[in-house]
Order: sequence, then structure tokens, then C-alpha cells
Amino acid sequence: MAKVIGVGGVFFLCQDPEATQAWYKRVLGLEGTDFGGFVFSHEKSAGTFPKGAMTIFSPFKSDSDYFKPSERDVMFNLMVDDLAGLLKQVEAEGVEQVSPVEDHDYGTFAWIMDPDGRKIELWQPKEPAS
Repeated sequence: MAKVIGVGGVFFLCQDPEATQAWYKRVLGLEGTDFGGFVFSHEKSAGTFPKGAMTIFSPFKSDSDYFKPSERDVMFNLMVDDLAGLLKQVEAEGVEQVSPVEDHDYGTFAWIMDPDGRKIELWQPKEPAS
């Protein structure tokens, strides 16, 4: 039986795509493409976190508070290689965290908002113990 093997892209609407792309480049250091998006290499994330890198695709109940303070019905989780370093970059750009950093056995998390009001979850995976 054929099956889905991963997320091939995330596409979203915004008022000013060029400004949103510029914000993601400036604040999070993403490298843009000619078509206006960003590409993440599975090879790069798996090379950094051989067992901890993964993509989660998960529905939430419509009354969940997890996306707050965003009023949007989508939240992005972006995998990072150095959360503390990225948070310094984010703060230098005047972007504030919306929740305290959380540390779990599967990774460390921080949350910010993008210029369109979407919550972004920044996640530095941890390699599982054997």
C-alpha cells in the first residue's frame, strides 16, 4: 500500500509575502529561494540530530490554548541547531518570546510570533538516550 512519508511543504497566506519572507530571513536567518520560500534539507537536520530530528504532523482540538496568543489556526514548529544562539538573534531584532523556554527529554522549546500573528515554536531536538 502506498503511504505518506513526510511533509513536503507548508504553504500559508499573508498580507505581504515579501515582508514576511524578509522577516524570516532577518530574524531567524533563513535563506530564501528565488520562488519566495525556504527549503530545509532533511540531510542537514538528520546530520545534526541523527535520531532526534523528525517532523510532527498533529491536529489539535479547536479550543486548544496551545497556539495562544495567536488567533491563527496554524502554528509553525521550526527545528533549530542552537536555540540559545537563535534567541539572542531574535531578541536583537526586537522580537520577544511569548512563553518561557521549556526543556523536555525530547528537546528544548521557545515561542515567538511572526509579523502576521502566527505563533512559531522553536525546537532544538535532543538525541534520545540509546
